[in-house]
Amino acid sequence: MNTFDQQLQLLVQSALLEDIGDGDHSTLSCIPPEKKGKAVLKIKQDGVLAGLAVAEKIFRMQDPDVELLLYKQDGDLMQAGEKAFEVVTSIHTILSCERLVLNCMQRMSGIATLTRQYTDLLKGYHTRLLDTRKTTPNFRLLEKEAVRIGGGINHRFGLYDMIMLKDNHIDYAGGIVQAIEKANMYLQQKNLTLKIEVETRTLDDVKTVCSIGAGKVFRIMLDNFPPAQVAEAVAMINGQFETEASGGINLTTIQSYAATGVDFVSVGGLIHQAQSLDLSLKAVTTD
Repeated sequence: MNTFDQQLQLLVQSALLEDIGDGDHSTLSCIPPEKKGKAVLKIKQDGVLAGLAVAEKIFRMQDPDVELLLYKQDGDLMQAGEKAFEVVTSIHTILSCERLVLNCMQRMSGIATLTRQYTDLLKGYHTRLLDTRKTTPNFRLLEKEAVRIGGGINHRFGLYDMIMLKDNHIDYAGGIVQAIEKANMYLQQKNLTLKIEVETRTLDDVKTVCSIGAGKVFRIMLDNFPPAQVAEAVAMINGQFETEASGGINLTTIQSYAATGVDFVSVGGLIHQAQSLDLSLKAVTTD
């Protein structure tokens, strides 16, 4: 089992425990435990579908022998009126998993749809799209997976897999030079190979990183720079480091940033501004 599957299993276990508690008494009270049933995932809103693999994981954790008939795959375009999948298993499993499946898929599909809108605007440009850590606590795994499904690239997952020296780190460390030197010393002392990204707030900051950062920094973030200044900074950096523009970039402005030749743009709104899409899981009966 890979790390993603392990983390997903923990997320699903916790979510089911939160929802079911000591029992799904609504179902237990009126449905025999041995009775099997079928349900269909109905699409009620256009967009990009995401979360099918997660839904399958949720059902299989409750019933390893569940039967799933997939009509679509993660990343497919979807239209209202279509079906995503059919599931056959015990009715208890269907009803206990229903809300978790829908919550995950609706949220993930909304994020994937918004991400696709951004990545479509970047077609033909060198620039690629990054997400951020502006995520929902304990749901980051699936929010970032939805960004990936939508065509974006995951930035660092947490505080542990990269060093990012942002404005507060720099100010607390006594300056940009001190922060870079201390971070590199820390990596040597701890025998770590983490990459270092440095946030810059002015063109003077960019000059400073260019003068001391060779071999010590791999990416420069240009924070809240207007496109004209991003272009100037990219020219100044001249390929010495990867470049990332960040801060208030949206669907209206993203192409003006991409036109600067910056390597990446990061958009927190991919996740925190995405709207969940409308899906439903309905019983299929023969009566």
